[in-house]
Amino acid sequence: MLATKKGILFPTMVVGSLPRPQWVRDLVEERKSGLIGVDKFNNALDDAIPMAIRLQEQARVDFISDGEWRRESYIKVFSESVSGFRKDVIDGGGSAFPNLMYPAVVSEIKQHHNISVGEAEFLLEHTRSRVLVAIPSPYTLSRRMWSSDHSKNTYSSPDEFMEACIPIIRREILLLEGLGVHAIQLDDPWLGLLVDPVYREGRGIVNIDREIESCINGVNGATKGVDIDRISLHLCHAHFNRRHSTTGPYDIIMDALGEINVGRFAMEFATPDAGGLEVLKYYPENKVLGLGVIDHTDRHVETPEEVVTRVENAMEFLPKERITLNPDCGFSPSSSNPMDLDEAYAKLCSMSKGAQVLKQKYG
Repeated sequence: MLATKKGILFPTMVVGSLPRPQWVRDLVEERKSGLIGVDKFNNALDDAIPMAIRLQEQARVDFISDGEWRRESYIKVFSESVSGFRKDVIDGGGSAFPNLMYPAVVSEIKQHHNISVGEAEFLLEHTRSRVLVAIPSPYTLSRRMWSSDHSKNTYSSPDEFMEACIPIIRREILLLEGLGVHAIQLDDPWLGLLVDPVYREGRGIVNIDREIESCINGVNGATKGVDIDRISLHLCHAHFNRRHSTTGPYDIIMDALGEINVGRFAMEFATPDAGGLEVLKYYPENKVLGLGVIDHTDRHVETPEEVVTRVENAMEFLPKERITLNPDCGFSPSSSNPMDLDEAYAKLCSMSKGAQVLKQKYG
């Protein structure tokens, strides 16, 4: 899957989402409220998404996405393709991130549409670049969309709900693999959130080892029998409007990464909220690192030289052959996240220019 496997150093990748222009955000809201139908919405996005593709191509990014512009959020794409949910009844942000509401599972789930296959087909038809398609992980689905108030009569626990999600996600991975998608990403920010003790206390998480084990089981169930070199797992501290939900280094989850059957982890390291690179001393020896070199929450546009420095600092812990470059996270995992598209483009350009310097220096 990854260019590093073929001896090409420092490939650049997106994490998935790009900021949506306001008119695309308006279309997402109109579809959600029923003002326009799905066909009209998709026809409009068929016209819009080639711009997201061209933007990444012009920035010289190696692995590109469709910007996730068709999605209201990285996780709601699941509930839009699977029945059994009640819309927007879980408060996802509290006072910190108001108006972030999520569906809750309320009845037995059943898939009625592919989650991302149509998006992937359109992307492959409109670019010659290598492509990345992201779908939510079973663990994050179970922690975000299970609620004791709404769900326990159908699924007694988040883990029981996760078990129902696993075959749906695994089927989607196999379909994407069959299409020839070059990089398939499982989004699992909730593993990253566990590093913050304030977050754990607020969620009532007492047994962190049990939570980590659930994540491992969810991902490994979903990736059973697939080409794991093609699979990335993205974890982060979650963000909205340039603010992270959590902070902290990855120490307490680092051992678990070696037990997760994926070929690459895309992780935040550009932001100070991630705690620095020292933890890479414990990074699994058989995994590629998707090194976050762009802080998507910072309005400052990194220079190529800053990108080079961040990679060279990571090379103190990992060989160059096992490092890929990406932003810390998707620029806009939900359509309501107010981010700037031109800023994202400038940051992606700097990432690619930095990668080119590294290739010339170390190739």
